[in-house]
Amino acid sequence: MSSILHRFEAISRLAIISIFVIVASYQLSAQHDTHGTDKTDANWETEVEHEEFKAGEMIIEHITDSYEWHIISIGHTHIAVPLPIMLYDEGKFHFFMSSVYHHGKEHNGYFISHNDMNSGKLVRKGANGEEIRPTLDFSFTKNVLAIFLSMFIMILVFTSVARSYKKREGKAPKGLQSFLEPIIIFVRDDIAKASIGEKKYKKYLPFLLTVFFFILLNNLLGLVPFFPGGANVTGNIGVTGVLAMFTFIITTFSGNKNYWLHIVNAPGVPWWLKIPVPLMPFVELMGVFTKPFVLMVRLFANISAGHIIILGFISLIFIFGEIAAGAGYGVAVVSVGFAIFMDVLELLVAFIQAYVFTLLSALYFGMATEEAHH
Repeated sequence: MSSILHRFEAISRLAIISIFVIVASYQLSAQHDTHGTDKTDANWETEVEHEEFKAGEMIIEHITDSYEWHIISIGHTHIAVPLPIMLYDEGKFHFFMSSVYHHGKEHNGYFISHNDMNSGKLVRKGANGEEIRPTLDFSFTKNVLAIFLSMFIMILVFTSVARSYKKREGKAPKGLQSFLEPIIIFVRDDIAKASIGEKKYKKYLPFLLTVFFFILLNNLLGLVPFFPGGANVTGNIGVTGVLAMFTFIITTFSGNKNYWLHIVNAPGVPWWLKIPVPLMPFVELMGVFTKPFVLMVRLFANISAGHIIILGFISLIFIFGEIAAGAGYGVAVVSVGFAIFMDVLELLVAFIQAYVFTLLSALYFGMATEEAHH
């Protein structure tokens, strides 16, 4: 019981550090794939009335990041939660709310671009009319807010469960304890112990549990179609890249002499693949970098693909509805049915992707710390 209590406390502490690093790194590396609109107030309603439904733009807008958190649109009324814009450019800091960009307005010389290279990002016009992105963009976007929300939920849940273990020491778990304990034991026994080994798994368990619950929680929140759900956190390559970077750093610094020796001189490989052309050492060294890269792309691609498929089915209703109202109603039955099926399938994918990312991370840790066999 005390060991489980220590695990809960370790998760709580590590969650604070890990998620804040994710936010900071994501802000500097991803630079926010955000979207806006370039229509003016005078022409807004007229253009909306005659604008055709563009499925591609709608899907991209929903799966990428945004400077606001869209709630609902009723007619021409757009209801959204504005988020703070924080920029550092030309030696100055700029602070304002994203609501100033309603209907594509320009503010302080900055506007949301719609060009291919900078689509959805804040830019300013250069001397020759070119678009220039700010030096640093620390803006509080939808994905960042969702990361803080998941961080708050994780800290609240695990500190609450840790307190429950202290109060009910020696007693059977109940409530939230009884729900989380089998999952934690599964990660400990079937992932950490099985992949890293009985002697060394404890050092990596807090990270593995944090990553597992962070990915799982954001996968599930991403399936919720209304606020505060719907943010595509784990479907953003900036976030998955930072998670994979953590695995890469831990694996690299955990690697023992045997691990690096096998990269340079892989056992069981013919000598002519090592000398005089070091083909296998090169392949093994490339594998050090491709493994975290695959982690990043797998999670990003699987989660994004699920959202795109669901939104694609929903888009069929509007595409056929523009052809004929009856066609739209007819396709709606099939589209909604397939969308519900995909939602159920995405629930399974949410757990599978959290499991796969955690398992592969544990396997990399186990490979890095494996002792030589004599």
